[in-house]
Amino acid sequence: MEGRFTPEPALSIVLATPDDYESLRLTMRYLGAQTVRERLEILLVGPTEDAIRAPASDLAGFWGHQRIAVGPVTSISRANAAAVRRARAPLVALAEDHCFPEAGWAAALIAAHEGPWAVVGPAIRNANPATVVSWCDFVVGYGPWMDPVEAGPAPFLPGHNSCYKKAILLEYGTRLEDMLEAETVLHFDLRRRGHQLGLAPAARAAHTNFALIASWLPVMYHQGRVFGGSRAREWGPGRRLLYAGASPLIPAVRLWRCLREMRRLGRAAPSPVRLVPMLALGLIMDGAGQMMGYLLGAGRSVERVARYEFHRFRHVPETDRRAAQAAAPR
Repeated sequence: MEGRFTPEPALSIVLATPDDYESLRLTMRYLGAQTVRERLEILLVGPTEDAIRAPASDLAGFWGHQRIAVGPVTSISRANAAAVRRARAPLVALAEDHCFPEAGWAAALIAAHEGPWAVVGPAIRNANPATVVSWCDFVVGYGPWMDPVEAGPAPFLPGHNSCYKKAILLEYGTRLEDMLEAETVLHFDLRRRGHQLGLAPAARAAHTNFALIASWLPVMYHQGRVFGGSRAREWGPGRRLLYAGASPLIPAVRLWRCLREMRRLGRAAPSPVRLVPMLALGLIMDGAGQMMGYLLGAGRSVERVARYEFHRFRHVPETDRRAAQAAAPR
C-alpha cells in the first residue's frame, strides 16, 4: 500500500484492469486533471501488483494510491469489491477505462455527498457519437442521465460511474461482490432499505459506447442475463416464472422509454427513424437475456460481460479510438 501519511482523502477512485496499467492510462489522464486531485486516492486493481505499476508522473499530485492484486480479473464486481474494502476515503467512485470525467467531476461528487444521498451519479454524454450503434448503446445504458439533466433524487443511477458512501457498501459484507454485479439491482435494494440516491449534473463524464454491432448484440444479451439473474437471486420459482413470462414485453417498454429520453436531446442525437430498428434489435437481445437470467441465473454471463467491458476500444471504429486519444488532457 502506498500513500501519504496525512488525513484521509475525500474520495477513492477505483480503476480495474484484467491485464496491465497501459489500459488505464487514458482515464488516468482525465483523473490527473481533476480540480481536487490532492484530495483523491487512486485504487488500481489488476491481476498482480507489478502489472498495475504506474509511472510516478501519472500519480503525482494525488493524495495517494494503492495497487490491489486480485489474481485473474474475470469479474468486474469482484475487482471493485476488493478495492472498496481497501479504500481510505469515506466516498468511493467506480470508474472505467473507457469513461472520461470532466475536470470538475470529483469536486461535484464530493460536494453532492454533503446531501442525504447514499449514492451520487453524474451526468453522462456520448464520447463517440459517430455511429448509430454507439447512440443506441448510449441511450439504452444512460438514457435517464444524458447531459443535460436536472439535479435531484433518482430511482437508480449509472452503473460503474457513480459514487458511494463506503460505509453503506460495507454493510453488505460478503454479499458485496454479488450486489455489484448489476448496480441497478443494488440501487433498488438501497432504496428498499430507506437510502436516497441523487443525481449531480455538475459531475459530468463522457462514456465510450459499443459501436460495432458484432460486439453490442452479445453484450446486450449477457448484460440482460446478469441483470435478470442478479435481480432474481433470492426469488422463489413462482416469481421467477412470472417475470420470465413477462420478459417478451421488455423490449417494447424499454423502446418507449428510450424514445422518450431521446426527445430531451433534440438535434444532438440522430433521428429516431435511424435508431429505432437497431434499438429494437438490441432490446430484444436484452429481453432474451433477462428471461434466461430469471429462469436459470446469470450463468457465465458475468465473465463474458467482463471480457467486453474492458478494452472498449476493441469494440469501436479506429476513428473513435484516435479521437479519444486526441481529446484527452495532456
